[in-house]
Formats: sequence, C-alpha cells, structure tokens
Amino acid sequence: MAERGLLGRILGDDEGGNAGEGDAPASGLDPAAAAAAMLRADANPALARKAGAYFDKQARLVEIQTEHLHEQRAVQLSHLKLRRFGERLKVATQVFIILVATVIGLGFAGMLYDAFKSRLVIVEPFDSPPALAARGLTGKVVAGGVLDELTRLQAAVHSSIIASRKLSSAWSGDIKVEVPETGISIGDVDRMLKARFGHDVHIGGDLVQTASGDLALTVRGDGVLPKTFTGGAADLDKLAAQAAGYVFGQSQPLLYSAYLYQAGRSAEAVTFIKANFARSAPEDRPGLLNTWGNSLLAMGAKPQDALPLYQEAIRLNHRFWVAYNNLMNATWDLADEEGAWRIGLALSKAAGGRPGPAPESDYANWDTLTWNLQAWRAALIVDIAAQGGVGTGSASEGPQVADVDVRLHDGQDAELQLQTAQAAAADPSIGAMAHFVHGRLASEAGDVQRAANEMEAFGATYADPVVSSNYPGYACWIAPAEEMAGHPDKADAALKAGGHFVDCYRFRGDILDHRGDWAGAQQAYAAAVALTPDLPAAYYSWGLALARHGDLVGAAAKLQSANERGPHWADPLKAWGDVLVRQGRRKDALAKYDQAIRYAPAWTDLRHARDAAAHAA
Repeated sequence: MAERGLLGRILGDDEGGNAGEGDAPASGLDPAAAAAAMLRADANPALARKAGAYFDKQARLVEIQTEHLHEQRAVQLSHLKLRRFGERLKVATQVFIILVATVIGLGFAGMLYDAFKSRLVIVEPFDSPPALAARGLTGKVVAGGVLDELTRLQAAVHSSIIASRKLSSAWSGDIKVEVPETGISIGDVDRMLKARFGHDVHIGGDLVQTASGDLALTVRGDGVLPKTFTGGAADLDKLAAQAAGYVFGQSQPLLYSAYLYQAGRSAEAVTFIKANFARSAPEDRPGLLNTWGNSLLAMGAKPQDALPLYQEAIRLNHRFWVAYNNLMNATWDLADEEGAWRIGLALSKAAGGRPGPAPESDYANWDTLTWNLQAWRAALIVDIAAQGGVGTGSASEGPQVADVDVRLHDGQDAELQLQTAQAAAADPSIGAMAHFVHGRLASEAGDVQRAANEMEAFGATYADPVVSSNYPGYACWIAPAEEMAGHPDKADAALKAGGHFVDCYRFRGDILDHRGDWAGAQQAYAAAVALTPDLPAAYYSWGLALARHGDLVGAAAKLQSANERGPHWADPLKAWGDVLVRQGRRKDALAKYDQAIRYAPAWTDLRHARDAAAHAA
C-alpha cells in the first residue's frame, strides 16, 4: 500500500515494499506528508511505536541544533562586538595621530613664525685661556658679565619698544625634549630656525692676559665690528660694562639712543644717531628720528629744529603714534596751541578714532590742551605701571599726575604722587614740578605768599630746556601768583617772559581786571580767544570775569563755549552752575554741579556748592 511504503521509508524497513534506486531519502521527505501518513497508520501499533521513537530522535536533534544556533549566535555577536571595537580603536588612533600631527605642525609653525620675528641679542660663551679659566674667568663667566651689563642698560630704557627686543645667553632657554633617532632637542630646532630665518645678533669674543699682566676683552658679532677693551687685572667688571655699551649701541641702535637721551646725554644721542642712522633697519628709523628730535629739545634747540624730524618719522610710519604726541608738543612749544590741537585731530583720524590702536598716553598733549583731565590721568597711570614707575615719556610721569591732580582739585593725591614719584636718570622735572604743584595748592588755599615763593622757585628751574620743552606755557602761571602776592612788577615780567601762550593772554586779562582796567582785561580775553578759538581755557577765564562784573548772561554764554570745547573739564561746569544759582535757577545749577562732579569727584568746593543748591532746590 502507498501509506505503508511511505512509513517504511521513514522508519527504514522495507516491509511496505522494496525501495528502488531512485527512491528519495527520508531526509528529503516533506514533514507535512510524513505526519499525514502517520495519522493514517495509527491502526498499526508496531508501526506507530517506531514512528514515535523516530520523531523523538528528531525532536532531540532539533533541540541540539537550536542550542548550537544559540551558541553560534553568541559567538557571532562577540565577533561583531570585537570587530566594532577594533574599528573604533582604529578611528580613535587615526584621530589621535591627526591631533598629534596638528599640534606638532602648529608648534612648528609657531617656532617658524617666532624665527622670522626673532630679534634677539644672543651672547655666546667667550674664549678664555686655561690660565684665566683656572682663576674662575671662564668663557661662560665673562659672557655672563657682558650679558648682565646689557640687561642693565636695556632695563634703564623706558620705552614701549622694549617689549620687542630681548637679550639672551647662548646656554639659556633650551627645552630638553630629545627627538628620537636624531638626538636633536626642540631647543636645537628652534635655534636652527632662528639662525636660518631670524634676525638675531650673536655676540662673542675672547679674554686674554697681555704681557704686562693686563686684561684685554675683545667683543665681536653679527654686524658688530671687533673692539678690544683693556684694563687692570681687577677691572673685569669695568671692561664688561664698556664692552656691553659698545655691543648695545652696535646691535640695538634705537634702544641705545633712547638710553643716552634718557640718561641726560642728549648731545651724545644726537651724535650717535647721525652716525648710525644710515645703517639702521628701516623699521627703526622713525624711532631714531623721534629720539633725535627729543634730544635737540633737551639741548635747548629751537622747536622748529625738531619739527621736521617728527614729521619725517610720521611720514615713514603713519602709525608711529608717539611722534604725533611729540609733534604736538613741539608745535605747542612754538606757542601754536591751535596747531597742536589740529595735530591731535590728525592723530585720532589716523588711529581710526579713540579708543583705538594709538596708546592713550600719546594723546597727553591733546588732553592737556582740551582739559580732558580724567583721560590724561588714567593714561599716565597705565604708562607708569607698565614702565617701572617712570613711564615712557621724556620726563618722569609721576609729577605729571600730580599736576593733573591739582587741576582736578585733589591736593591730597597730588602730594602723594610727588612723594612716590620715581625719577628717571638726570631728570630735573621732578623738582621743578614739585614747586609748581605746591604753588598751585598754596594759591587755592589762599596762601598767596607761599604760592609766589613756590612759583619763583619753579621759574628758576624752568630755564632748563628739559623742563621748558616738556611743559610749554607753564611759566605763565607765575604771573597771577606774583600779582596776588602784591608783586605787580614781577607779574608783568613773568607775562613778558612767558610768551604767546593762551594762559599768558588770559592771565593778563585777570591781572588787568584785578588792577581795575576792565576794558584792557576784555581786550586781553578777546585776544586769548582769537589765539585759540577751539580750546576752552580763554572762554572759561572770560566767563569768570563777566560773572565777577555781574554780566550773568554773558558769563553763561562764555562758560557754555568753554564746556563745548572742553566737555570733560569740571571748572566751567561748576562756574556755570554758580551763575545759574545767582539767576535763581537752582535746579539747572544742580544739574551742572552733578555733571561737574563726574569729572572732579574730589573737589570739596564743588560738593559744597552742589549740596547748597540741592538744599535750596
């Protein structure tokens, strides 16, 4: 039968018929067909038992295969996780290599940039014979002595240029990280780049003992012609100082000229600049011209001799800001205060406005002319802090802060600034400005005799061109002190000697008014305004005088003009408030007082006037 033949083939017996060669194996049977045949054979118990046993074996086989599949899946999952981790590790390694390469590339680029910008003076170990080396005079010791003197000279120069000029020794600053397989350190790579692309000056030399027992120290280097200095066996420090001065001048002409000028050796500075200007680097020439002009003024030369030097410095570098300030100063020295003010406008325009790239300290003369006192003082404080308490100005800046404090009516801080002022070498301005500040303070306190005495002492020091060139027009302030002390002849002499500055013109008006010549006083005030129509001082003095004579409307107009030309000056605002009080406009006066306090917060009289106006209002 067909069913039995099928079961026989499933169970492996041939009772149900003979299997032919072409019969398919049991494993190829359709399970659904086999199940159907089993259902039809349920009448045969023996055959059913065999079929059940067979299917039990098949069930166990399926279980084993299922378990194997689970294990195989777990192995495959582990393999996939491992492969994924390997891929992530590979990516991370590549990223790390890229980052390291980037850091190395950036580091190398930085070193290459530094190499191109490098302008070091590097002192190499000197040659020294064994006999001297045995006495401790090794080449390293000699080079160290020269380096110490060079560092001292550089530290004596108070200039913003210092930041870009450095001194070094050949054995300092190395970074001991060895590059594998080559033995070359990063410091060596840095030196090689600077040697190839930089502008460093390498200084070396030798120390020998002559037949007479003296020492002979010779220095030489890149662009430095050999020069020998001789002295006794105990004069090594002196020889090192001489050699350092020579090296400094040859390798850093800009800084050395500034050093000579600031040390009070202006004539030497001019001679040195003339001899070295042609061989100097183009970028150094504006600075050399600037120092040349400063030195001429310090020697007592006429300001017009310095003007073309400052102008040429600006032509060579229109962003050489300090030259604008010095050009203003020289123009002011010529009593052309209006012209100096216009140069300040040119400075602001070249710098693209204020604040901008031009240092605030280079607006000093402009701020003085416009009485922008808070800005002037803040710039001086920053400059002093950046230059070891002296500042980059040609005169010590501590007394200048005291001068500003007096104008701000802050006598307490003015005294403090004088007592703590750091003196630049051979600077006579400290003593001069101490007398000036004390004279102003005494005048405000009503001590007219002391004010006159201090101003007379200031006048004696003002003859020094270093003082007069840095403080143009200040001699005019002697006149009102002498007048108030009852010395009209001295006041007239001071005005005559003072020159054609706006302060002399306006003080002449005050003195004539004090003497009862009101018509002459008004002519003097008008002349002062005509001399400096864009500056506030003349309008202020005229406004005060009009208020004294009861012309409150005229006084207010002049004080308003002063405020428009010097908006940060407290004095015109305070005087304007006083006029408004007299007109009964106390609320308006209070507004002027409040505005003035912003610019002179320590002014006691101003605060009293403000409190009185507030109480009345």
